[in-house]
Amino acid sequence: MAKTMEVFYDGSVFRPSKPVHLEAGRIYKIIVTSPVEDPDVENDPAFDISSLAVDTGISDLAIEHDHYLYGKPKVKRHEE
Repeated sequence: MAKTMEVFYDGSVFRPSKPVHLEAGRIYKIIVTSPVEDPDVENDPAFDISSLAVDTGISDLAIEHDHYLYGKPKVKRHEE
């Protein structure tokens, strides 16, 4: 059975942040990973994707993208 828990390392001992329900006197294996850091939103291009938009002048691009991308015939849609 695997458990994941946060621990504090004081320089010589790992100290769990919550109670640990393990059997005393046994040997356990600990895998240590660094905490995930918060992403730098200011420099992440995904948060500024709207800056990549280009005005194509094609009014039906969203509806007829297969026509413009792949040369397929335009889809006949009835106007509402």
